[in-house]
Formats: sequence, structure tokens, C-alpha cells
Amino acid sequence: MKGVIFDLDGTMVDNMMVHHRAWQKKLKELGLDMTLEEVRKQIHGINDEIFIRLFGDRFTVAERKQLAYEKEEAYRAIYKSEIKLIDGLSVFLETLHDRGVPMAIGSAAPYENVDFVLDKLNLRCYFKTVLHAGDVEKGKPDPEIYLKCASGLHLTPEDCVVFEDSPTGAEAAIRAGCKLVIITTTHSQVEFSQFLKVEKFVPDFRDINWQIFREF
Repeated sequence: MKGVIFDLDGTMVDNMMVHHRAWQKKLKELGLDMTLEEVRKQIHGINDEIFIRLFGDRFTVAERKQLAYEKEEAYRAIYKSEIKLIDGLSVFLETLHDRGVPMAIGSAAPYENVDFVLDKLNLRCYFKTVLHAGDVEKGKPDPEIYLKCASGLHLTPEDCVVFEDSPTGAEAAIRAGCKLVIITTTHSQVEFSQFLKVEKFVPDFRDINWQIFREF
């Protein structure tokens, strides 16, 4: 292992239920009444893909962009007073930084949300590469974002460990050829049963330390 790539939402910050509530509210305004469980299962990938998946061609590109902005603005307003790193991550980031391990973020979130987390928690100094939804043509489970992250670190995907929390993100990492650790903040271990290449499942980063990489 030479590099580490983090997903953001649900992996670095435990914010997915906030996103789900914001999505549920916005979708209800648009006439689509979904339970939180339905939202949890169906809302994944970049926002434009989500609106097309749920509404087809009902909205123009400009309308989808505006609706996505409104949803993300609502999310940030809800989460700004709650935002914090997942337990153990601050220590883990500092350990990797001190050892000179290059790190990247590969997020399906729009850049405003990525900046929101990085700036609120003062994390930019840790990351050599930060990619968001606007940096890819295809969202997860397409491997594009993790291939680009590895390239940004000047490493092969096989030399990178990805930390993810979702099945779609896990598929993207595996298709890219990266090693994979799942943080079970949002999805239970059983939901990843179709993936045979998950190296480890952990509830947070408190049990993640430098020694874990001896296993890879």
C-alpha cells in the first residue's frame, strides 16, 4: 500500500441521514413521496444522474442543476452545526500525514459540499488530490473517480486503499482495482455480500492504524 483514497459523505463524516432527509423533503416537493429507507436505497451517484433516474426527462439540465443546488443548500444548513469527523479519523489522518502517505478524496458530492467539509474541519492540508462530482463524466459505481484519484497521487490503483461506506462506492473502487475497506456508518456488512474483495469492515476509524496496511 502506497496511497489512501477516501470517499467523503458517510466515510469521513457521518452525514448520510442528513442527506437522506434533505432528499426526502425535496423529492416530496416534486411529487415523489419516498420513505427514508427508499431514499437510502435509491439515492446514489451524482445529482444529475439521480434526477434523471427518478424523473427521466421531466426537467431540463438547467432545472436539474437548480433543484440539486436547492437540495444541497438545505443539507448544508442542517448539517453545519453538527459537522464532525467520524471517530478516530483525525488521529488516522495525522498518522498518515506524518508518515508521508499521499492521500486523496474521491467524492460523488458537488464541489460546494466538498469545500464545506474541508473548510469547516480544516482538512485541506492532508490531501494531495480532491475530486468531486464535477470532475467526472460518470458517477459511482463507474470507477472513473478512483482511477483519477490514483493518477493524481501518481500511483497505480493497485497501490491504493479506498475507504468507502456504500455498495456503489465499493463497486467503483473494486472496478478501479483498488484495495477496499468499508466503514459501516450507512450500510450494514450484509449489504456488501456480493463483493468478494472487501479487505475489512469497521464501524469507524478508532481501530484503523498503521498496522492495518501490513495486511495489504
